[in-house]
Amino acid sequence: MATRFGGPNSPGGDPRPAPKVKTTRSDSRTKRARKRPHPVGARVHILFILPFLWAFSAFFRDPAGMAQHLGVFALLILSAWLTREGVIAQDAYDQRKIARRPAIPRKIFASVILGGGLALAGVGSDGGLTYSAIFAVLGAALHFLSFGPDPLRDKGMEGIDEFQTDRVARAVESAEAHLSAMSDAILRARDRTVEKRLEEFQAHVRELLRAVEDDPANLSAARRYMGVYLQGARDATVKFADLYERQRDTQARDDYVALLDDLEENFMLRTETLRDSDRQELDIEIDVLRERLEREGLRAPDPT
Repeated sequence: MATRFGGPNSPGGDPRPAPKVKTTRSDSRTKRARKRPHPVGARVHILFILPFLWAFSAFFRDPAGMAQHLGVFALLILSAWLTREGVIAQDAYDQRKIARRPAIPRKIFASVILGGGLALAGVGSDGGLTYSAIFAVLGAALHFLSFGPDPLRDKGMEGIDEFQTDRVARAVESAEAHLSAMSDAILRARDRTVEKRLEEFQAHVRELLRAVEDDPANLSAARRYMGVYLQGARDATVKFADLYERQRDTQARDDYVALLDDLEENFMLRTETLRDSDRQELDIEIDVLRERLEREGLRAPDPT
């Protein structure tokens, strides 16, 4: 039966205030899970478009000019690709509290290669090598100022057991690889609602990863979730995407969403358990320290 719309200020409306809807903990966590913007933006995309100007003009040149323009195109495309990979690596580094620096400084290499491409573009101009050098320096400098350097130091590993942090870094990298594989596979399903649901699940998984990074001792308690469960979720995502791409099976879609719901609840509970354990251990350490200070006469006892 339809219900008439009305409020305390509407004619004939109910003067009582509307009842408040109780928000559960899982609802509030789901609202906080927002899609993180992709690190690759318009600046990187432009770097892939501009080189085609040289590729197109190469076919209107003599053989030497064609080789020169195609060489410029190749160098600029390589610079754009390195920039893209460097930006993605920088974003992954920034999102983690414990991370190793990228093995290859992609953005720095991209700046140098971009300068080389522009130097090659200036060859044969009226200014000769002078113009080539100016193009190279300006191009490399502007690229470096626009995208910045790559991370050159490890992060979050000072004063912590190196062996333990290595284990955590490898485990987090493996978990992130599973999450990336799930994101790539779900695109084949071409269902925006399911993609959004997967993003919410991945946000809760990353909360667990951050809890492990905050305290590497939590790795043993979370290893099964970061390995076996997440790998199972990846395999289920790939199978669902393959099936849903061939036939739009709504039952398979509902089953997959239900699986994400169950996994998300388990990941949330495990994260809360790890956080609560950390707080309990901190309280115990504080109590022990207070008792020791009182015994040694360095702290007055509480007046209770």
